[in-house]
Formats: sequence, structure tokens, C-alpha cells
Amino acid sequence: MHELSIAMSIVDLAQEEADRRGGVQIKAVHLRLGLLSGVVKDALLSSYEMACEDTPLQGSRLVVEEVPVLVFCRQCDAQRPVHSTQMFCCSECGTPTGEVVQGKELLVVGLEVEPKLRFDTEVQAEADGCFQLLCVHHEAAIAADR
Repeated sequence: MHELSIAMSIVDLAQEEADRRGGVQIKAVHLRLGLLSGVVKDALLSSYEMACEDTPLQGSRLVVEEVPVLVFCRQCDAQRPVHSTQMFCCSECGTPTGEVVQGKELLVVGLEVEPKLRFDTEVQAEADGCFQLLCVHHEAAIAADR
């Protein structure tokens, strides 16, 4: 089952990107999967869950966008879908063609991340041993007396 090795590569790629961006927590990985990619969607989804176990991506989702097959028809001079992946013929005029322009994709196209908590502190005022601390958390200011 090569879907497991593909899922493991997706997890590695997503974790590398998360680390590169300061260790953000990944909630979902978005993938474009062509019908001619040779990957079975259901097998990839279950393999992804296994590949995520005991990693920082555990609990994240794999969101798969299935990409239909499009061919270029020289007769129509246009990109057309095919009626069957068994016969690559233009869906409009029926001309056979082997020029696949879409449908082989296996691309990670996006990551949904949980914003990393960030606290910037700044002393606002100090008087008699007490001061006000301003914490900035995702554009919301929280004032605390100490």
C-alpha cells in the first residue's frame, strides 16, 4: 500500500513547513488529488491518520480536493473533460486524444494552522511598586495589575 508512504511524506512536508514558520500547530492539510494520480483517496485518508500518530500533526485533518481529468482536444482547440478514464476522447466531439492537461496532481496546496499564542509585554506605568502590564494576544490587549 503506497498510500502510507505518501501519507508519511505529506506529514513530513507539513511538519517541516510548520517548523519553518515557528512551530505553528497544523489543524488541516489541503491536498489536490488527480483521478489519474494512482492514489486511492480512501486509502490515503486512513493512511494519513496512521502517519500522524505520535507526531505533532496527530488530530489534524487531510482535506482532499479531487481533480477531474481534462484533456486537450486539437479538433476543438480546447480543454475538455473525459467521459471515462478508460478512453481519452473529447467529451464534445469524441476525438481521441492523449494530451492530459489535468488529473495527475498530487499536491499539498495549503495548511490550516492554529495561531501560535504570542505575548508581547510592555510596562505601561510604574508607581509605588505596582505597575500595569499590557499583554498583546492576537490584537486584543489585556491589562493586568501586579
